Amino acid sequence: MAKLTRQTFQHGSLTTEKRKNGEQIWVFRWRESGSDGKRVRRKAIVGTLKELPTKAKAETAVAGLRLDITKEQPARLKGAISVRELAAHYQSTELDEKNSTKAFSTRECYRGMIEQYIVPRWGDYLLGDVRTIAVESWLGELSLSNGSKTKIRGVFHALYSHAQRYEWHDANPITKVRQSTQREKEPDILEPGELTRLLEALPEPFKTMAFTAAVTGLRRGELIGLKWQDVDFDAGLIRPVRSVVCQNVGKLKTAASARPVGLDPNLAEALTNLRANSPFNKPEDWVFASPESAGERPYWPDSVLTRRLQPTARRLGITKAIGWHTFRRSYASLLLSSGADVKVCQESLRHANVRITLGLYAQSFAEDKRTAQSKVVQMILPQAAQPLAKAG
Repeated sequence: MAKLTRQTFQHGSLTTEKRKNGEQIWVFRWRESGSDGKRVRRKAIVGTLKELPTKAKAETAVAGLRLDITKEQPARLKGAISVRELAAHYQSTELDEKNSTKAFSTRECYRGMIEQYIVPRWGDYLLGDVRTIAVESWLGELSLSNGSKTKIRGVFHALYSHAQRYEWHDANPITKVRQSTQREKEPDILEPGELTRLLEALPEPFKTMAFTAAVTGLRRGELIGLKWQDVDFDAGLIRPVRSVVCQNVGKLKTAASARPVGLDPNLAEALTNLRANSPFNKPEDWVFASPESAGERPYWPDSVLTRRLQPTARRLGITKAIGWHTFRRSYASLLLSSGADVKVCQESLRHANVRITLGLYAQSFAEDKRTAQSKVVQMILPQAAQPLAKAG
């Protein structure tokens, strides 16, 4: 194999080579002590240039590989591992598509937090040099929402937990980092009248797409990931089995996400009509198949949102910030507004526990608040027409 370039690397060297089939690969070479105490040369293929197109990406992969090479001797690495190396190892193990139990969207979120925030700021620090107060101050300076900061803190905490699991570090300085989870503002929800107007103004298949989201609470990836075989018209159920994120077909977010969703007769009729008028109506076809891909892929949800749903809402005078999750939040609020039991709401939204349903999703509509208030007033003043006697 012809060597193309050589890059000196800490505790070894990184080279690019060409295989007999012409494919270029990254190779990492190092030396280690054998059982007889003599130094032995080792090498490992890091990946192809197609997979790792830049030196930086290859070096990141090698950083994780170096930790794997010495994982049976964790004491040797204590005090010598950087946050960058730890992050690389975490990504190559916990976020690897073949081994990870996390959904694609979760893995991408974790990668984004690591590569955009944690490594640029803390990558060159040794694990023992990261301090709780310093991280807390850094989070406070970020121009992000409390929710995003909380996620970054959670991922940073997971990195140190990973180091503890491999016995590369004893303490987790992120445990005591304080970060508020309080929302700066309540997210918008759509009231029944707004949903009605929006649906009436949308053309197909976007009308049925929005209708399905509004009355099932399906997450964006679950909605786009529906196939006709997942819709059981006879049983009156929709069975989510996959999530599509950035056209990547993956697992559902949680085990609870696989619970069946009810199929109202009106929704069943809308879906039946959509299927009858769609050229992509076989059981294995996407429910919301994109004609631009000849039905091989579903619509891009962000494109539908920015080109169809949001412009239509603005044209109707609906000024609320609308995203796909708005439909899920609105559904949660409508369920509670209808008088549904909290447990029913939880299971309809397929949340793992009731706290998520009540604490993060459901909001009360103004009219419901007034109705509830009036009931209390009537309890205090049984004769609503009789005013309180004036103090005299």
